[in-house]
Amino acid sequence: MRSESRWLTRPRATPMVRPFSKRAGLFCACNPMKIRNSLRSLKGRHKANRLVRRKGRIYVINKVQRRFKARQG
Repeated sequence: MRSESRWLTRPRATPMVRPFSKRAGLFCACNPMKIRNSLRSLKGRHKANRLVRRKGRIYVINKVQRRFKARQG
C-alpha cells in the first residue's frame, strides 16, 4: 500500500507516453495502410491509384479515396 500511494502523489515533469514503435501503425485504426509484397492488384482497385517511389519504398496513394493506401518494402 505504501508504494502505491507514493506513485499516486508523486508529481511528474512529463506525462507517461509509450515510446514510438514502427509496428504501432499496423494496428492503429487511424492508419489503415496495407503492407504488401505485391502492389499490382491493389493499384487496380481504383482508377485514381498511383504508384509512387519514395526513399526506396513503393507506395500506392490515392487522393480521392484515402483508404486505398499501401506500401511495399
